[in-house]
Amino acid sequence: MRTDFIEELRWRGMLHDMMPGTDEQLNKEMTAGYIGFDPTAASLHIGNLATIMLLVHLQKAGHKPIALIGGATGMIGDPSFKAAERSFLDEETLRINQEGIRKQLEQFLDFDCGESSAEMVNNYDWFKGIGFLQFLREAGKYLSVNYMMSKDSVKKRLETGISFTEFSYQLLQGYDFYHLYKNKNVRLQMGGSDQWGNITTGTEIIRRKEGDEEGYFKAYALTTPLLTKSDGSKFGKSEGGNIWLDASRTSPFEFYQFWLNQSDEDSPRFLRVFSLKSKEEIEVLEGSHAAEPHLRIMQKALAAELTIRIHSERDYQLVLKASDVLFGKATLETLQSIAIDEFDTIFNGVPQTEITREDWDSCPNLLDLISTVTNSEIYPSKGEARRALQQNAVSINKVKVSAPEQALADFELLQDRFILVSKGKKNHLIKVI
Repeated sequence: MRTDFIEELRWRGMLHDMMPGTDEQLNKEMTAGYIGFDPTAASLHIGNLATIMLLVHLQKAGHKPIALIGGATGMIGDPSFKAAERSFLDEETLRINQEGIRKQLEQFLDFDCGESSAEMVNNYDWFKGIGFLQFLREAGKYLSVNYMMSKDSVKKRLETGISFTEFSYQLLQGYDFYHLYKNKNVRLQMGGSDQWGNITTGTEIIRRKEGDEEGYFKAYALTTPLLTKSDGSKFGKSEGGNIWLDASRTSPFEFYQFWLNQSDEDSPRFLRVFSLKSKEEIEVLEGSHAAEPHLRIMQKALAAELTIRIHSERDYQLVLKASDVLFGKATLETLQSIAIDEFDTIFNGVPQTEITREDWDSCPNLLDLISTVTNSEIYPSKGEARRALQQNAVSINKVKVSAPEQALADFELLQDRFILVSKGKKNHLIKVI
């Protein structure tokens, strides 16, 4: 059963612009719509999430989502609002990147649900067989240079210089739409608001090649707003750079913490854009949060939903345990409950020092362990370590200690391998190998 896709986007604040007739087309019949993804890395990042959610809601509304991987256009790079030309990527790198992106999209879209099943295509499959002269005949003759230069994405680059390669990008993307229109019955292209110029180039190529008599022209464009934070800063970045969907690039713990740390001002908007919760569910969360803002109810709900969807329920439970260990009121019993294969996940990003079993067995006391035996990586000197212990500022496995000469036999090695030293709110893991 189809539902109102446009209305869903409106209440979520996800509709920026659309061509006239788009909503009528969607209400009339099941419609195939696509979004292009530039395979410049083997993982998508949360900056891509808003456009991914367009495809998710399109499918939930009973339409067919298509994800286009730009295997051909990725060799050039979209110049839209970029200050400089991108480096070219070789075919092998692009292939690896495409496979990584496909696996991630499968976490959001259903590729096996009948006629509205999601589909993935690669524009290299049709561009690899098109020669330069043929492309000029197929696409180049239908758009004037004046039309192409009128696009904002090109205007901004004319000030600093734009290569012919980049200038031709919108023509390539426009031809993608025409190819999918002819071969996949695709009627809609979507993207971020910065893609409006490239998307409407596609509708213009279709109009000029296919004619625009009444009842025949059926290609449409829709965009979603580019997200910024309430303070005007760019969404999707942390101090370390992009927040990736790939756990090897951004750990589930870092991913969860990113969403947990969003402001109260931004969280209502982020819940609408990135969550699949209904309007009523979100309004309940907002009310609960307003009553007890210190509990960060909105942030926790969003962080939980996205961590489970993008990683797994198990990763989410590990993240909660890690949060309890690193920032909460975890006890020795909490640490004892951590399985040996969970340590790397929970303590990812925590400073760690490896010592040998012989070092552990021969170490005379706690003072030596947290200073000289660990190569001054926890405390730079015995004097500083002694003062911290005497000031009750050190915990071992979440238990406060104060006696510098305390024997190591008094402390349990977690899983016979780990010991956690806490310096106030900072943690340091010792691994005995």
